[in-house]
Amino acid sequence: TAPVCPIRFLCRTTMLAASSVPANSAASRADTRRSKFQVKAAGFNFSSDNVVEEALQFGNTHTVSKLVETSLPVDFLDHPGCERNMSYDDMREEVLERGEGKVVENDTILVDTGKFTGRCPKDRYIVDSGAAHDNVDWGDVNIPIKESTFDKVFNCCAERLWGLEKVYVFDGFVGASQKSRRAVRVVTELAWHHHFCTNMFIRPTAEELETFVPDITIVNSKAIFEQWKEEGLRTETCVAVDMNRGLGVVTGTQYSGEMKKGAFSMMNYLLPLQGIMSMHCSATVGPQGDTAIFFGLSGTGKTTLSADPTRFLIGDDEHGWDDEGVFNLEGGCYAKMIDLNPVKEPLIHAAIRKDAILENVVVDEEGNCDYKDGSRTENTRGSYPMWHIPNHEPSGKAGHAKNVIFLTCDAFGVLPPVSKLTTEQALYHLVSGYTAKVAGTEMGVTEPTATFSTCFGGAFMPLPAKSYATLFQKKIQEHDVNVYLVNTGWT
Repeated sequence: TAPVCPIRFLCRTTMLAASSVPANSAASRADTRRSKFQVKAAGFNFSSDNVVEEALQFGNTHTVSKLVETSLPVDFLDHPGCERNMSYDDMREEVLERGEGKVVENDTILVDTGKFTGRCPKDRYIVDSGAAHDNVDWGDVNIPIKESTFDKVFNCCAERLWGLEKVYVFDGFVGASQKSRRAVRVVTELAWHHHFCTNMFIRPTAEELETFVPDITIVNSKAIFEQWKEEGLRTETCVAVDMNRGLGVVTGTQYSGEMKKGAFSMMNYLLPLQGIMSMHCSATVGPQGDTAIFFGLSGTGKTTLSADPTRFLIGDDEHGWDDEGVFNLEGGCYAKMIDLNPVKEPLIHAAIRKDAILENVVVDEEGNCDYKDGSRTENTRGSYPMWHIPNHEPSGKAGHAKNVIFLTCDAFGVLPPVSKLTTEQALYHLVSGYTAKVAGTEMGVTEPTATFSTCFGGAFMPLPAKSYATLFQKKIQEHDVNVYLVNTGWT
């Protein structure tokens, strides 16, 4: 069969959104999979020399994810065992039947992520081609990978997925703002990964699902890329994104956070080129409409401080800030579970119930969770849909921020507890991002380690620091924003 490239996925119009309607019957799903759909050629050509104009054009034309050249059938919705946007009850049954997880206290599902219990930043790559070649801030964080190598890894992953009895396809969105959101498709081998994506991304309505065309497509399987040495990769684990084609691949690790961070990295590339600030932060809004933002690396307090019963939660990790205000990029929360305490963090503790997923938490024989036990990993996690927080903001949006707090986990005790920053100081701390990596959030980090992380999220920021700092300065000046530095470490 001749290779087809580029292509776009066409969507089935009979499948319904899991978040709004019950799943179709098994017979109906089988009938749908037997239907044939035409594969249409589609593509986008970057020709402008002005990267901002490119990005604006890119966003306004509703981009299309294109699979790399492959002799395989290219539409995973045509897979005879495809399960798309399953209901929560069906996902739960699937995870348990396949032995991927077990039920523990509060009717929550517990899974084990295997060898990796955190992200693998040294195995994270960005395709060095097209507009990304000039736009990305290449280095030890944004590691280049050849397009040809990416294609081989992607095909390796796709081949395994196509050969499985079942695959799981989640279709949804990244970004609560209709103006800049991207449609994301995640194809997974594991049912619990499908459950995770349903928790973490924005779920479509039935009408949106009928006309769904992905801008971003991420494939995730247990495939082993055996040619990793020959292709110049560090290990057989590969977490890579292609900004130009809207593609991502995760292989060699079952840690679920790689999927959401892959989509987040793409948004951190696309949004600033459209003049929209992208941020690794949590955000809340008060009863009077006052929005607050908390920047910080994973584990420094973003989720904890955003779970404030006196305010409304916009989101706990990934946001954008455009001309209308602050908006969430996600549809759920991914909180650290270590030392979770119902007295100190009542909202998060109450969110761990049916439809939440716990990762790597230690339990006793009766299924009771020991959140203090870090013997498996310090990076125990829980994902849950946004509605598990009763005081969440349903729109995922709020007005412009009045207060911005930089959370720095100072491992050396040199910073004061609280500092109010001038605009110049705020830009310095944003760009330098002095903080600490907290134990467990990355493989190999076993205790707080001082680091400098651009925008308090350098691992997910593909563009040069100036791109984010310029947008942040504009927001500070336009909206008279107060900026504080809060030390959540050792003072």
